[in-house]
Amino acid sequence: MDKNFGVMLKDWRNQRRMSQLALGLTANVSARHISFLETGRAKPSRSMVLQLCEVLQAPRSTRNSLLNAAGLAPAYRQRELDEAEMTQVRAAVDWTLERHNPYPAMALDRHWTLVKVNDSARFLLGAIDLAEGDSLLSVLTDIEKMKAMFENWQEVAAHMMIRLKTESSHFGGDEVLDAASRRLARGLGDELPGLRGVLPAVVPARYLASEGTLSLFSTIAQFGTAEDIALAELKIELMFPADETTRLALLHIADAIKAVS
Repeated sequence: MDKNFGVMLKDWRNQRRMSQLALGLTANVSARHISFLETGRAKPSRSMVLQLCEVLQAPRSTRNSLLNAAGLAPAYRQRELDEAEMTQVRAAVDWTLERHNPYPAMALDRHWTLVKVNDSARFLLGAIDLAEGDSLLSVLTDIEKMKAMFENWQEVAAHMMIRLKTESSHFGGDEVLDAASRRLARGLGDELPGLRGVLPAVVPARYLASEGTLSLFSTIAQFGTAEDIALAELKIELMFPADETTRLALLHIADAIKAVS
C-alpha cells in the first residue's frame, strides 16, 4: 500500500534526524504546520512540497513520489544521455572523461553501472571482463574477485562497504546498495583492517594488473544544478596515480592503446 504524504514526510524527516521544529525553522514554516502536514490536517502546496524536499535533501525521484502522494504532478523527468535535450551534458561528460586520459575515469549511475568510460578505464576494466553497461558491484562485492584484483582488498572492501551505506542513506534506503554492502560485510567478517597510528591522506586501491601493481586514488564529480533524475544520480569517478611507478605505467598503457587504435 502506498504511503500518504504525511507518513512519507515524517519518514524522511526521521531519516535526516530532524525534529519538526528544526525542519520548520529551516523551511521557514512553523513546527505546528509541519505537524499538521504529517497528520493530514493540512494539505501542502506544490511549492511547499518542493521547499521541504530541498531542506531534506531528498533525491529527485523521491520528490516526485512526495508530489504524487500530495496529489500533485511530478516535477522531474529521467532522461537518457543520448536524448537531444542532453547534448551539452553528454558533451561535458565526454570532455571530462577524454581529457582525464591517460588516467582512468568513468561515469556511473546510482547502482554503479558503467555509463561511460575513457580509454584507460576501458583497458583496465576489460581485463576483468567489464564494459559499458555492466555494473561494478558485480565485481566489487565479490570477495574472491576482490582478492584477485586488489593487493589491499580488505581496505578497499571496508571503504566500499561504508560508501555504499552512505549512498543508500542519501536515497532514504536503496535495496541494491544495501544488499551489496551486506555482501561485503559478510565477506570481510573479522578481516576488517585495523585503524592504528596516523592514517594517510588517502587510501589508494592497489590493483594487481598485468603491468604490475597500480596504486590509484579517486575523486568524484557530480552535476551541481542537475534537476533530471538520472543526471542528479550520475557520478564521474576520476582516478589518479598514487605513486610515480603507477603514473609511468599508465603512460605506457596509453601509448599501447594509441599504437593499436
